[in-house]
Amino acid sequence: MSDGAPKERVLSPHLQIWRFTPTMAASITHRATGMALYGGVTLIALWFIGLALAPQMAATLTGIFRSPIGVIVIIGFVWSLCFHLMNGLRHLYWDSGRGLDPKTATMTAWLIYGVSAVLASVILFFGYGSA
Repeated sequence: MSDGAPKERVLSPHLQIWRFTPTMAASITHRATGMALYGGVTLIALWFIGLALAPQMAATLTGIFRSPIGVIVIIGFVWSLCFHLMNGLRHLYWDSGRGLDPKTATMTAWLIYGVSAVLASVILFFGYGSA
């Protein structure tokens, strides 16, 4: 028999309930780097368009890229690309059904942060070293 009172709804877990973990950080970072890559690719596309059609626009963007803020943007873009690639490979590994246990997932989350930092450093070293 129902007394007419509404049943209490089940609420989905949210950030106030879950403990912040490396795997959660990697997931959030993966999404953030994906958004950053959209912005970075847009800037690169504008630069290429400028090279082809408007040399003054390309020169302006080149000046911005060489400024201290531009260098920070380039470093962030390269790291975002490296992190997104490494985490994508991690997800591909998960798709095979392996690495899903919490201990391995946590270890690979930490690993992709380290590997992406090293990979970005190598790319930037050789990129700026040749300039």
